[in-house]
Amino acid sequence: MSQTREEVIQAAQEECCCNGSFSEHLPEHFGENVFSLKVMKEMLSPKAYASIERTIKEGGKLDATIADEVAEAMKKWAVARGATHYTHWFQPMTGVTAEKHDSFIDWNDEGGVILSFSGKNLIQGEPDASSFPSGGLRATFEARGYTGWDPTSPAFIKEGPEATTLCIPTFYIGYHGEALDKKTPLLRSMVALSKQVCRLANLFGIDTKGKRAYCTLGPEQEYFLIDKAHYLARPDLVQTGRTLFGKKPAKHQQQEDHYFGAIKPRIMGFMEELDRTLWGLGMPSKTRHNEVAPAQYEIAPIYEDLNTGVDHNMMAMELMRTIADKHGLACLLHEKPFAGINGSGKHNNWSIVGPDGKNWLYPGKNPHENAKFLTVLCAVIKAVDSYADLLRVGVASAGNDHRLGANEAPPAIVSIFLGDQLTDIIEQIERGGAKTSKQGSSIHVGVDSLPTLAKDTTDRNRTSPFAFTGAKFEFRAVGSGMNPSAANMVLNTIVAESISDICDQLEADKKAGKDFNQSLQKVLQDIIKKHKRVVYNGDNYVPQWQTEAKKRGLPNLKNTPEALEAIKAKKNIQVLIKHGVLTQEEIASRFEINKHAYVTVQVLEGDCALQMAKTQFIPAAIEYQKQLADTIKTVGSAGKTTAQKKLLKAVSALIEEALGNCDSLEAALVKHDGLKIFAAMAKLRGPIDELEGLVPADLWPVPSYAEMLLLNY
Repeated sequence: MSQTREEVIQAAQEECCCNGSFSEHLPEHFGENVFSLKVMKEMLSPKAYASIERTIKEGGKLDATIADEVAEAMKKWAVARGATHYTHWFQPMTGVTAEKHDSFIDWNDEGGVILSFSGKNLIQGEPDASSFPSGGLRATFEARGYTGWDPTSPAFIKEGPEATTLCIPTFYIGYHGEALDKKTPLLRSMVALSKQVCRLANLFGIDTKGKRAYCTLGPEQEYFLIDKAHYLARPDLVQTGRTLFGKKPAKHQQQEDHYFGAIKPRIMGFMEELDRTLWGLGMPSKTRHNEVAPAQYEIAPIYEDLNTGVDHNMMAMELMRTIADKHGLACLLHEKPFAGINGSGKHNNWSIVGPDGKNWLYPGKNPHENAKFLTVLCAVIKAVDSYADLLRVGVASAGNDHRLGANEAPPAIVSIFLGDQLTDIIEQIERGGAKTSKQGSSIHVGVDSLPTLAKDTTDRNRTSPFAFTGAKFEFRAVGSGMNPSAANMVLNTIVAESISDICDQLEADKKAGKDFNQSLQKVLQDIIKKHKRVVYNGDNYVPQWQTEAKKRGLPNLKNTPEALEAIKAKKNIQVLIKHGVLTQEEIASRFEINKHAYVTVQVLEGDCALQMAKTQFIPAAIEYQKQLADTIKTVGSAGKTTAQKKLLKAVSALIEEALGNCDSLEAALVKHDGLKIFAAMAKLRGPIDELEGLVPADLWPVPSYAEMLLLNY
């Protein structure tokens, strides 16, 4: 059964106290810098604690009458830990977090100052909304925006050089309540999914009074670490997060010796400090290891409730950058910082916990449990097939366009991997009921029997964008630098819609006096017949899959501009509005925001590439051209220069090609056409990277791939 966040913290605390080997490495207590329920229980009155606990565990509105008491306790707790300021920590549509700091200082009646923090300060803040992306929801002169306390994600302490800051996770809305952030739609989608799962639970005879369903998240975060000096010597990395130029080194990932290899001492120092810091903030960091590409690594947490998991991932990415800097390293979270080798993703492990407290994507040991499992499994199949284009929107970005479809990443075609055993089961259901199993043994679901399902019912398929990996689905198309809110907001909404459709049919059949098990069997059979095209267990990398997917009618939205158009599809607008996740205006705003973000990135990268080519690479090549010409002239008739003349001719031709491609890129930049800029940059990169293989290393103006990837020890 999936653990709640509080249970994870409690278990870790007990381990810290019982295992002396941890005492020198972990904070005194796991989560010591988190204003958790445990802390609140110690500091609040029984009435206030019961109210806030109910809000956090069961959902519903916050009781405003306890706000002052909670705020006072939070202030005392934070000040005791060195806090001088507090901030409403939120996630605007920029893709990163934002914060405005206010001190606790206020005037007292005697003309002096006191430390003050009221319930009003806690519940609501008012940052300037004019300069954040709104996609037309707000005019520039309409500056008012509001942050609102999200009590379901605990406040935490952020350490600074001289003091600490109390960070209060919040949602962010405009004057008229319009969502200006990533968190608000995510929270709405969680409510929508909970409503439909509880509706389904009622049909299964499960008590839902005073209970809710929720999702769990475990994002596996990939990243690169390179020497900070190399990073600072690369204007492209500093300005765009990725290398716009660079020749693949002789040694990269082809020997497969980095994956799970011994961790270098310098990197281990970074990882150890990162883990200690994350644990102190209540983030259940579990796994660390070398990834496939040189200088690439991964960190993964224990799964926790979705909202907190997203907040923790955003905090973790910020900490990874700051801690890397302390170790003389640069942390790269771009999806494709280096061409020709693996990029980085954020494998989004998602599951549903029902009102009975059990993971509904965990195959059970009795008919009741397996009926729930298969119903949710079929609901997800239906959701992904019906809204594959909307899921693609949730992972669309300029950075992720470089990764999706590359050798290490899932393609832009969204399909589901189930594995042989589950595929066999759904095929039997399609034929009228599952009676046998490839692995023998059986359980009853309705009037039919199904195989007993082990915990790991599938092999791992690293090429699939959406794979069932045992008790969860792993959405691998999320980019490493992304806020995972958008992908999970879409996933929650479309699964809520699928479950809603299932409940509509089952409720209608129940009203008509039909047998529940027979109705359920028919509903699942119909879903599989209609939506099995999205299930694909093969290699998603091979070219044949592109052809096969087209035959099946699956969308293949290869870049962000293509993907964003799916936002305008009637069915996608309807599902988001129906479940109260986004309004018509908010949907339109997100189209504009994402379109503008894509073009902005392309223009930025294009400008940077043009400047580097003109002021660094081409001048270096011309200098080498001059040296070659002078050498040939000096040698003259004294020696043979045929090969040198051939080299000079090759260098000269590449310089001319690069200069011509600079003109093409410049023309594309004037038009602000993202796709044309993208193509022009790729064209310019060709001759520049070839020149890097010819120009002497002491003349080349930036660190090479070999230096950056292999010299971070």
